[in-house]
Amino acid sequence: MKYIALLRGINIGRENRIKMADLRTIFESMGFKNVKTYLQSGNVIFDNKFIDNVKIAEDIERKVSRTFGFAVNAVIRTDNEFENIINNNPFINDSNIGLDKLHVTFLKEAFDKETILDLNLNKEENEKFEIKGSEIYLYLPNGYARTKLTNNTFERKLKIIATTRNWKTVNKLLELSKLE
Repeated sequence: MKYIALLRGINIGRENRIKMADLRTIFESMGFKNVKTYLQSGNVIFDNKFIDNVKIAEDIERKVSRTFGFAVNAVIRTDNEFENIINNNPFINDSNIGLDKLHVTFLKEAFDKETILDLNLNKEENEKFEIKGSEIYLYLPNGYARTKLTNNTFERKLKIIATTRNWKTVNKLLELSKLE
């Protein structure tokens, strides 16, 4: 089965630096096959027979911590889940929305929509978000750097691990997962 790992908080500034070649080596040492990385931000595509996203994430977190000496969080999705994420984006067919303004926040586990909607989130008037399963779809016309709808906000409010990728990266990860 094909998996996509999204590591939270590596290679940001001078902290938690991991070379992608070293990250690939770590994944291969864990028995994962056909390991590929994308960008320097902790996106890893790999094959594995084991079918338990939670266990895979825990194993990756433990191995990275032991190897590099700092904690990371991993969010795991299959390539089929990524395909569904892309197909279910509620903003994609709105001609008034630029694709470069779309992001997806991946939650480590699903939250019920009502819990998130009841949150008192500070957002700009023109920003939009929608929750579907364990993803939060974001439309951020002023960019991710200027929003308050960040990983830290969702993690603090929901007490859950979150990591965000822009729309271009989400699509590229699925495309790379389909290559052999």
